[in-house]
Amino acid sequence: MLDKQPTNQPKESKQQVIIAIAWCLAWGGQREPQYPLSILQQMVQALRAGEPNQVPREVRSCLESARQLNQLDYPKTLTDLKAYTETYPQLWQSQIGLVYGGATKIKQYVFEAAKLPDIRGASALLDRINLVDLPAFFQAEQSSRFQQCRNEPEYCSEVRAWLEQDFPRLSQALIPELIIYSTGGNILAFCPPAYGQDLANAIEKRYTQETLTANSCAVGDRFRLLELCFGRLNDPIEQTNWYEWYQENRDHSLVQAYYGKPDGDAFEQFQSRKNFNELVTQLAIRFNQRRAGQDMPGEARPTRRYPPMLETHPYLHRDETERRSAVQRANRLPGEPWFSDVLARKRVAGQKSKRDNQNTAWFDRANWLDDWEPEPLESWVSRFEQFLQTHRNWVRQYNPNNQQLEENSKEARSLHEIGNASTPTGFVAYIYADGNNMGGYIQRNIKTPEAYQSFSEAVSQATEYSVYRALAQHLSPHQLQGIDDAETEGRDGKWIHPFEILTIGGDDVLLIVPAHKALAIAQTLSEQFEQILLGDEEPDQSPSPCLGEGFRVRDELQPQKNIHRYRPDCAPASSCQLSMSVGVLITAVETPIYYAEKLVSQLLKSAKKKAKQLKTEVKYYGGTIDFLVMKSVTMLSSSIEDFRKSGLVIESKPKLKLYGAPYTLHEMGGLLKTAKALKEADFPRSQLYQIRSLLEQGKHTAILNYRYFRTRLAEDKQSLLQNEFENAWCKPKNPSNSGNLAPWMSLLSAGGTTYETIWRELVDLYLFTETTQEEQSHRSGRVDSPATASGEG
Repeated sequence: MLDKQPTNQPKESKQQVIIAIAWCLAWGGQREPQYPLSILQQMVQALRAGEPNQVPREVRSCLESARQLNQLDYPKTLTDLKAYTETYPQLWQSQIGLVYGGATKIKQYVFEAAKLPDIRGASALLDRINLVDLPAFFQAEQSSRFQQCRNEPEYCSEVRAWLEQDFPRLSQALIPELIIYSTGGNILAFCPPAYGQDLANAIEKRYTQETLTANSCAVGDRFRLLELCFGRLNDPIEQTNWYEWYQENRDHSLVQAYYGKPDGDAFEQFQSRKNFNELVTQLAIRFNQRRAGQDMPGEARPTRRYPPMLETHPYLHRDETERRSAVQRANRLPGEPWFSDVLARKRVAGQKSKRDNQNTAWFDRANWLDDWEPEPLESWVSRFEQFLQTHRNWVRQYNPNNQQLEENSKEARSLHEIGNASTPTGFVAYIYADGNNMGGYIQRNIKTPEAYQSFSEAVSQATEYSVYRALAQHLSPHQLQGIDDAETEGRDGKWIHPFEILTIGGDDVLLIVPAHKALAIAQTLSEQFEQILLGDEEPDQSPSPCLGEGFRVRDELQPQKNIHRYRPDCAPASSCQLSMSVGVLITAVETPIYYAEKLVSQLLKSAKKKAKQLKTEVKYYGGTIDFLVMKSVTMLSSSIEDFRKSGLVIESKPKLKLYGAPYTLHEMGGLLKTAKALKEADFPRSQLYQIRSLLEQGKHTAILNYRYFRTRLAEDKQSLLQNEFENAWCKPKNPSNSGNLAPWMSLLSAGGTTYETIWRELVDLYLFTETTQEEQSHRSGRVDSPATASGEG
């Protein structure tokens, strides 16, 4: 069975929630606080200092009510529930505001631009709003939870000054403890009930104010304090459908649609639905309705509060992407492009976040944007450098020769620079990762505001640290050589970080890395995510130590032979309830970014589908990886799924599947080992391609030709194939059969046996696989002449 979430949440999270509830109770239900603001501030300062005895007498009852709410037992009967309303009338009569919001249609905004600096800037702007601007509404620079706000206290004050202009007194009603989480592009926060709609409007307006065209949405509602513990309640309380009603109706289809099919303990299943999570679910539903343009009953807010208004004229200059009216020409940039207001903000933000101050001379702020400030913008590369500074063991792994990176030359400025670090040069890889099982885990285990806070911080930090560890483990600073990109003229000889972190948000990751390291980075990223959450490794800064065992899977683990195709006898068991699936696209640097993003999103979707299937069928909770090597931009004219079905699946008897993706993490490690073994042995590439071309001729023909080619190999290469390919991948499912099916693997299903092969992927990866000697050369900082693509079949 799955471990239950520990009941002892971190004391810090509990204390922050108590402060938040006490603050809202002391403020009251009106726009003006029911006690002097100085009294409320004294209460908060005393609680932050751990001195509850210093809380002013006027508001001690509010603090006591907040503590009582945290100590209530879950009632089993409606009578017990009603007794709470009589025993604690303040918890039943008082209300608290809850607001949920954030950016929507993010990819539409980020990837509408064609060039990496603009995409980078769009992502940086959204990150700044979510991680700095919105928390600044709550005076977050006063809290250690929001380090980026603490680094920019003056900017946070400017944000609140802007807030005060359109939403008077709102900032006075907000404190940092009200924020439950502000990661992953969304914010969930308490507030005094009278200010819920104002806060939702302010969130939407801030996105429009800073980006002009990025879509955003925010909703808020009032809830009774008892509802924070027990979910939505009717008034009068006797009309609430409680546990007795659920027991009588749990087999009804509508009840099952809401509470889930009966499984195990009925009270536990009822409790897993009726808690704080039910309030968040209601806000999420309203969020989706507002995003879709629906009017909310009983709300005075317009459907779209602050839509962008961009003037057009048939004779005005247009920008080079969305054909918006241009406001300025960048005379000092290659090609002297025209920029619209929207595109110029993205470009400036991209250059500022990359500390590229030398190329911002074209930006004449005084002439066209005197009310917009691009600072502060911190790049993910800067945060990666901070990570290395505080974790010296990863510094030694990432930069073993202690290469000194010059100021203003640390980040890659274009895809060509990242591709310059690849073997062969000219190729990059897009890595798109997303968490698995998140929604189900939250619904089963996250039942309180403090649990939401701890869970969000744990997942966000595990995601960020797993990215940094994976990059540090597999990459090193790269010295540009032979770079001829117009945007990076004069950069030969510069040392760069050979990657781009487009975004890390919650459990989402989007990276661009050198092609030859992409799959290893993807595998390590997923493995580190699970290990950090479980605490199996010594954590760098443990996000939430007491949550480790809550993430662990107990029992019900299937034999590994039912899960993995590669050496199942030595496969580690997946023991974390949460994991990451990854899509990886290896392609040429000339591939348009918007097109690459669409393809890598399809690969991620395929990997997540495989993870869901394995979880359902064989209780595998680990990550999965799907990848595609696309050496030509015009290689695909349809979706990846259609391409595979029409070109790589042969509907014969038996059915043949000419690819092996997606892979489990253990299988991906095996695929990389097999590809490296073939490259180390200098396996004849012409024979690799010939064996691949014979796969389509049928199962027996492919086996016969494979054995024929194998007998012609030297003895050492025959032994290599047997150990690293045949015995590792191609053993039959029947243990009494001592032979192998090379180059095939058998896949048993209800429709019969399907034979699949990894040979095509091995051929695709051969070009992007380094030998041990080449790998050591790259780690030392030397750049050898790149391998060529000759011999392609």
